[in-house]
Amino acid sequence: MMSGFIPPESIDPLIHERVRLGIMSALAAASELTFTQLRDMMKVTDGNLSVHARLLEEAGYVRIEKAFVEKRPRTTMSLTPKGRGAFSEYLARLEELVKKK
Repeated sequence: MMSGFIPPESIDPLIHERVRLGIMSALAAASELTFTQLRDMMKVTDGNLSVHARLLEEAGYVRIEKAFVEKRPRTTMSLTPKGRGAFSEYLARLEELVKKK
């Protein structure tokens, strides 16, 4: 094995995808964000964000809550404790990769 080599399977592929990484990063910095806020931050379509958010929810990384606010639907998302841990582990793996030369 080459010195400094980080096996690809050690980096969470679910988080590593661009949109999902953006969702996880944004939610790590905020207690919760609305669907609209995330969609605009990620510059993706509603459908694209929905698919990626659902994958993160199915993995237990993100909590999605739907409610009505002044008779209008509102979807909010937040990281679960499992998601926060997975994101911290993901960042630690990337840091290892960068530090090893």
